[in-house]
Amino acid sequence: MKKDVSFPVIVVTGLSGAGKSTALNVFEDLGFFCVDGLPAGMLPKMVELFRGMDKDHRGLALGMDLRQVDFVEEWERASTELAAMGVKVQVVFLETRQDKLLTRYATTRRLHPLESNSLGLEQALEKERQLLGPIRTSADLVIDTTGYSIHDLRRIIQEKWTALEDPGSSMRVHLLTFGFKYGVPIDADLVFDLRFLPNPYFDEKLRPLSGKDPEISEYVLESEIGRSFKERFVNFLCYLLPLFAQEGRYRVTVALGCTGGRHRSVATGEMLNRVLRKAGYAVTLEHRHYELG
Repeated sequence: MKKDVSFPVIVVTGLSGAGKSTALNVFEDLGFFCVDGLPAGMLPKMVELFRGMDKDHRGLALGMDLRQVDFVEEWERASTELAAMGVKVQVVFLETRQDKLLTRYATTRRLHPLESNSLGLEQALEKERQLLGPIRTSADLVIDTTGYSIHDLRRIIQEKWTALEDPGSSMRVHLLTFGFKYGVPIDADLVFDLRFLPNPYFDEKLRPLSGKDPEISEYVLESEIGRSFKERFVNFLCYLLPLFAQEGRYRVTVALGCTGGRHRSVATGEMLNRVLRKAGYAVTLEHRHYELG
């Protein structure tokens, strides 16, 4: 059956406390009809109802998590039923570093859905990661909300939504630039260390600029080392990404790191964004530590 891409269906899920409610608010602002806590087994009926009747909303955005005891099993059955209906559900998975989740629960004093007399908070969080592992693997977007304020999370979701809006591309590439001194992103599939490239930081005239400026891009990528690296790196990714697609991967997050996340990684990310878009990939670009570098 032909897939219906005219009515987007987004499922927002992930670790409890990672920002699902905020994400749903963002989709509501984008014109989606949002429901939180919907049992996974009701998803096909909800889609069938709104797909034919609701003309006022851009699509459906549904929040689901382990508050439903049999969520994982019901999700698998619902996904199979929706596939038979020709509906491709796009999954946004939110996660956060363990220590950050512990802090959030200590602040709000709320119980984790899996917490009980025999299962403490840390054990509940670990069990949740294990149970949701298969859903995370097949998700269209994985967003690590560690260190994000509510406003940061809203901005990131709005930016990354552009990748989901292109239903014609089966492979989505998320380019993520970062600074090693702030930590390596946990949501990356591939991590590349770019600290061997010429560093504009040591030039007082170039230091205040960023990798978005042509002067920095030229300094980093048009040097003898930069040109050689750029050619080999682009060829490598253009060789590698189709192999990921052949294995059924929905998305790949490529992390590019330099010392502060402002010059070399940003210049490389901006270059790759242009090249991969021209090659036909649905690409999103996030400069995670750009303002800190």
